[in-house]
Amino acid sequence: MKKIGVLMTCPMSSYLEQQLNNRFNLFRLWETPSKPEFLNHNGNSIQAIVGNAFFGADSELIDALPNLEIVSSYSVGLDKIDLDKCKERGIRVSNTPDVLTDDVADTAIGLVLAVLRRICVADGFVRNGVWNNQDFELTTKFSGKSVGIIGLGRIGSAIAKRAEAFGCPISYHSRSKKPNLNYKYYSTVVDLAANSEILIVACALTEETRHIVNRKVLDALGSKGILINIGRGAHVDESELVAALIEGRIGGAGLDVYQKEPEVPEQLFGLENVVLLSHAASDTVETCTAMADLVIANLEAHFLHKPLLTPVL
Repeated sequence: MKKIGVLMTCPMSSYLEQQLNNRFNLFRLWETPSKPEFLNHNGNSIQAIVGNAFFGADSELIDALPNLEIVSSYSVGLDKIDLDKCKERGIRVSNTPDVLTDDVADTAIGLVLAVLRRICVADGFVRNGVWNNQDFELTTKFSGKSVGIIGLGRIGSAIAKRAEAFGCPISYHSRSKKPNLNYKYYSTVVDLAANSEILIVACALTEETRHIVNRKVLDALGSKGILINIGRGAHVDESELVAALIEGRIGGAGLDVYQKEPEVPEQLFGLENVVLLSHAASDTVETCTAMADLVIANLEAHFLHKPLLTPVL
């Protein structure tokens, strides 16, 4: 029986790649010297796409695959998938929610601690031998700080739970007020920022949330406020963030995501009040394996005519 053709858009997990190769006729898009030539030659043989937060399934790619049935994303975010085009053509879409929630929430708290306690700077202080000659300057505590969260879905709620353990009062902004919560709700992000010492971005990226953190929000956060972004780079107006950090209009930032990954504004490299990660919040062995297994399970369920485990469309 002929194997189902699956297109993997870019390098992801080696475990996922191996499992796909064992079960399907795997096409690796990044290995081809000419994408148009490859799609022209192989487009009819591909029934599924496996993408991620960097390279999903845009309109051009979908149009090049006349027999495409499903896009199974190795990511919780959907901003790299043309959902309207998929809906129009009846293409199923799945992602990997829940399995990465804990890791991303853990990373958000880790970034808060790293910025406030200047952990990366302190590490260099010891490694470079400076401690022999002087004491490290005082830092700022996390416990008890007011935490504002933009987006109180799975990840936002997990962050809130962790921050509560530090004795932090929690407030949030989302499209609507959540029932049965003790957290304070703010109907605008500016009001949330003005009442938060730490502002954490944890919402999905949509046209409405693009640049949801802008100059007004950063100014409301203030010169002692800390911004943490584990959502998507486009949630934050990056040029305004850089300016606010350089000018001291906010106190610091912990960033896992950027507008044009893997490009990061060079102005951030020399700032000691900024901690930079490489979009790695969910990158643990355990979570990457669980995500890969879920991608495979959704593909197999679809081609066995069973319900998807984590359907989007």
